Amino acid sequence: MPDPSAQPFPASKRETLPGTGHTAAGAGLLFLREDELRLAQDMIFFAMRDLNEAPDALLAELGYGRAHHRCLHWIGRRPGLTVGDLLGILGITKQSLTRVLGPLIQEGYVAQTPGSQDRRQRLLTLTDKGAALERKLFEAQRERLVTAYREAGGPAVEGFKRVLRGLMNAQGRDCIDGQETRGKGQRSAG
Repeated sequence: MPDPSAQPFPASKRETLPGTGHTAAGAGLLFLREDELRLAQDMIFFAMRDLNEAPDALLAELGYGRAHHRCLHWIGRRPGLTVGDLLGILGITKQSLTRVLGPLIQEGYVAQTPGSQDRRQRLLTLTDKGAALERKLFEAQRERLVTAYREAGGPAVEGFKRVLRGLMNAQGRDCIDGQETRGKGQRSAG
């Protein structure tokens, strides 16, 4: 088994971004080797585990899990989201969503209202209680994200975003693009 602390290739062969200590994009394409890709998988696993540790603990106190967190996150990010759109974002079955969304509605975290044009639609929004919980979950992750972004620096953060975007399928990219458009419109209107 390779030593995870060992350098993937000699430092003399790596080109780094000034002030970051990070290898420049495209430097020798050695990052496409299988051991580098497996290291990326390992790092994504630990990053997600550690990023979710604090919110998982908060949710466990309420008898909830990560699926509840995902619902709260996306309903909070897109108030008025339809159940169908939430199903598409989460990529789960209607039955699975019912098991997760039902308790959030019953316990007063999420409100659902019929659509104004299509009464069969169910539009989802966070209640004040739900918004407070979603904010608490975000704050539990915020500092870790801020620290990582500060340590990496602007060029690395932009590169990281490009990598994440590359990992998403078209539906995920479209969702993020729509979110950015909505955010810019909200900021300019405010």
